[in-house]
Amino acid sequence: MDFDDTPEEAAIRLDARRFLDAHAARRPVDDSSHLAAHRPNTIEADRRHRLEAADWQQTKLAGGWGAPAWPVEQGGRGLGPHLAAIFAEEERDYDVRARYFQVGLEMVGPTLLAHGSAPQLERFLQPLLRGDEMWCQLFSEPGAGSDLAGLATRAVRDGDEYVISGQKVWTTAAHLAEFGILLARTDPDVPKHRGISAFLVDMSTQGIDVRPLRQIDGAVHFSEVFFDEVRVGADALVGGLNAGWGVALTMLNFERSAIGGGGMIEWPQIVNLARDHGVVVSAVGRDRTGAPKSGADAGVVTARQDLARLWSRLEILRFLGYRVRTAITRGEPLGPESSVMKLAVSGFYEDVGNVLMSLQGADGMLWGDADPNGGVYTGIFLAQWAPRIGGGTDQVQRNIIGERVLGLPPEARPDKAAPFKDLPRS
Repeated sequence: MDFDDTPEEAAIRLDARRFLDAHAARRPVDDSSHLAAHRPNTIEADRRHRLEAADWQQTKLAGGWGAPAWPVEQGGRGLGPHLAAIFAEEERDYDVRARYFQVGLEMVGPTLLAHGSAPQLERFLQPLLRGDEMWCQLFSEPGAGSDLAGLATRAVRDGDEYVISGQKVWTTAAHLAEFGILLARTDPDVPKHRGISAFLVDMSTQGIDVRPLRQIDGAVHFSEVFFDEVRVGADALVGGLNAGWGVALTMLNFERSAIGGGGMIEWPQIVNLARDHGVVVSAVGRDRTGAPKSGADAGVVTARQDLARLWSRLEILRFLGYRVRTAITRGEPLGPESSVMKLAVSGFYEDVGNVLMSLQGADGMLWGDADPNGGVYTGIFLAQWAPRIGGGTDQVQRNIIGERVLGLPPEARPDKAAPFKDLPRS
């Protein structure tokens, strides 16, 4: 695969840069302010950020960059994920609130395009594209995380409605979202994968209780969501009755691709931190503060090796991302490639977190106002475990790779053929 820009890619990149230069300011390479998302935040700050993100989304939409991978007839540019990623690469260099609507634009929207009915597309895609309505993914449950098909939330038909009862957890931005795409069990008499349906849910519906979860760094990004006999219309069903597992797989593949498409930290910020601590020395032998550095210290040598390793892994991730998005653009079924990408991303973030803490030295033990880095890098260290869990755990990805790539015998699943109602529940 040739990773240099083709003439078409170069033209798209130039067009993207012209748009960004006309509507946004370039972020200085030593500016880490956009990493503040990893500092302790408040729900009020999230709402303020959303308004800023909506303004930027509408600016992009007016310029034809609101969702470049979407079909032209739905407001996109018809570029496909591979070419659309060029804009995302360029956007990272500008002082804008990007990817705030990632769940909707990169996961829900493409899933609806694949499985949604015509009325659903007409009702939901344009408000989503404008940033008017925010979405969340209502999949994981207290007893159904890695084994998502074991979910217990139920939806029972009652005339022209379904009545939903159950609980979801670790739902990103549920406290901000107007709508969610939910998995529920509609037939307990068949094996667990075959009795699941997907629904579009208005988060303001009576019977829905959203409870934000406070994280270890003080931030609030996730919620647990309770459904107490929540009624939704039969037209909220996505993909057909008991066809929810296929909808879920589509969305999870888009999620894994999206996780690999953007990072918690970028290479310039890693290098700037290293330079601040005397690890990276300028051509004249001085760091950014002007102090001379010999570079002979063994710790400095080790840190430079760490930086070289991170750069290599970052390049590998970039190439893997190209492969995944190219496969999607060609219409090829996305299989284990997304799992390889997801596993590589989670390992990279753990490595980044550890290197950042090492570079900070004793400063890494500080927090809040006492931390000269404002808690940004320590926050990234604390958040490093999230990619190993969200979007399918590392163990699940290894099983997929082992079975579908390496040809290893599949893991024994005695519960796969039994009706869900007969499975033991804790």
